[in-house]
Amino acid sequence: MPDVRIYQPAKTAMQSGRGNVKKWVLEFEPGSAKVTDTLMGWTGSRDTRGQIRMRFVTKEDAVAFAKKNSLSFQLSDPKKRKITPKNYSDNFAFGRKTLWTH
Repeated sequence: MPDVRIYQPAKTAMQSGRGNVKKWVLEFEPGSAKVTDTLMGWTGSRDTRGQIRMRFVTKEDAVAFAKKNSLSFQLSDPKKRKITPKNYSDNFAFGRKTLWTH
């Protein structure tokens, strides 16, 4: 089981642009199971490494850090974005393949 995960995060639903998704993240795998507090119902853990999330500019920097500190890592490459070009005028084209639904 690897000690850390290295990945490039996807943009959140609250982001319209792609500003903070170019950085790579190194985060530790959970070392112990989460425990629910009986009195308050809060979820917690004794593992403090789960709170650490390090950001790197390049994938190579993150891998070099993991190797330098002798951490086994799992590298997840991001999926390639597929952008389909869309034009508003295509909704009214004469040779439209699908029916107009309104």
